[in-house]
This record gives sequence, C-alpha cells and structure tokens, in this order.
Amino acid sequence: MKEETSAIHIAPWMHVITPGGGVPLDELLSVSGSVYVARLSGQDMPDEVSAFQHFSEVLKFPEYFGWNWNAFYDCVRDLEWLSADNRILIINSAEAALNGDDVDVRKEFLRSLWRAGRVRSYTKRPEGVTLSQLSIILSCAEESVSALAKQLEKWQCEWLE
Repeated sequence: MKEETSAIHIAPWMHVITPGGGVPLDELLSVSGSVYVARLSGQDMPDEVSAFQHFSEVLKFPEYFGWNWNAFYDCVRDLEWLSADNRILIINSAEAALNGDDVDVRKEFLRSLWRAGRVRSYTKRPEGVTLSQLSIILSCAEESVSALAKQLEKWQCEWLE
C-alpha cells in the first residue's frame, strides 16, 4: 500500500481517495488511446441487488448478465462493449457501498473489482511501470479512507494466496 496525501494506492489499478483528492493521470492511463469514465455512487448500492442494478445501468451490462458475483466479475473484467481502450470506474461514497450487507458480501464486491483490475493490468517495459486498462477509484469521506484502505490491504493478501 502506497500512501500519499490525496490517495492511497492499494494496487496499481485500485486507489482510495478523499473527495477533492486524486490520482495523477499518468498512473491511470497509457500514453494513448480512448478513455471511458464511469461514476457510480456507493449510496446507490446499499445491498447486493442494488449494486448489481447500479453497475448494470451505469456500465450498460449485457442482457445476459446473471445477477451473481461470478457474472458481475465477468462483466466488469470484460467491458468490451464500451468502446474505449481504457476504463476508469469512480465510486463516490465508496464507504457506503454494501454497508448494509454482511462483511462477506462487501468483501466479494471489492474482490471482484480488484480481480478485474488485476486481469486488465500489464507492466510497461523497460520502465517496469504497471498500467491498467481498468482503474478503480474508491472515493470516500476522509474519516473512512484509512479504515477502507486497511481492510483492502488485509483482504488483498488473502486474494493473492
């Protein structure tokens, strides 16, 4: 976990920020290509069904979306129907996303996003910089940033096993 004043970098493709904070664009994008930016709200995702609905509407999931975590991961990982070389998902009020569900549901949600970003990442040679075609920005209230980042860091260790 790399921490700066405005952002905590969980992985090259996942960042936790405060409103008004940010991540330098050169950390999110390759030097060329088109970009699709989607803004979602954690407040619109109090539970699993709402999260599926919100992502499906905003990211225009295909009709075959299966309304389960495997299908969610598949769609977020793919996103090929969005004609862009790079995709940035900004989730405002991220601390509110699936906060009403049990911790395992929230963990699966964040795991799906983390895994999708990891699959869509590559290392730029010879610089050794990891870039991603999918970046996830989790924007949350200042008092929630540290807790969310620590939770993600702990879970990330599990996800890498």
